[in-house]
Amino acid sequence: MTTPRPAARSTAIGDTHQSLRERVYVELRERIIEGDYPAGLRLVEREIADELRVSRVPVREAMQRLESEGFLSVQPRRGSVVAEFGPRDAEYLFDVRENLEGLAARLAARHATPAGLRDLERLLARARRAAESGRLREAVSLNADFHRHVVELSGNPLLVDLMAPLDSRLRRLFRLTSAQADGEPMCGAHERLYEAVRDRDEDGAEALARAHVADTRASTQRLLAALPDAGDPA
Repeated sequence: MTTPRPAARSTAIGDTHQSLRERVYVELRERIIEGDYPAGLRLVEREIADELRVSRVPVREAMQRLESEGFLSVQPRRGSVVAEFGPRDAEYLFDVRENLEGLAARLAARHATPAGLRDLERLLARARRAAESGRLREAVSLNADFHRHVVELSGNPLLVDLMAPLDSRLRRLFRLTSAQADGEPMCGAHERLYEAVRDRDEDGAEALARAHVADTRASTQRLLAALPDAGDPA
């Protein structure tokens, strides 16, 4: 079988409020983000459909969507394979993130509700506890949730839609580097950003968000370069 079956995951798609097409898409996307499907792996539509106990139609649609979002690429004589994520891909992501997250932070400082701020504060506390306990993967995941929540607090649905595919790529990037990451500096930067949003400091929030993305860009590129087989495909 070309496509491996992740040991820690159920092989059938469970019943949720989501459509079958969405559940298949989310399952395949999460397998890529979590590294169950590593870069370069060939995905076979028929095998995935058999494993998930669904027809090939939702699998085909999910794979097409993942290709449009940059998670899969189509190669001659191989078909769909999991796309690489190297330093150049990270640069493209950070170029876009710096501008959009700066805007999101400014709008969050303008529109965040008391309930939204409490949720943001709880995320920060959980991330801090995870980092201090050495649970780096959990801390990295919670810090990614922090970024997503700031975007949601912007009150701009178009910005939320634009950031959603970037959020998935960001999660994949953080997952690739989580074993080497240091959660403490990230928690500190997020706490300062939270304070600016809470205090309705729009200029300060945007400046802090941009500076945080720039700092994360530099540290992430160092971590990517240290990974085995680092680099962009030829």
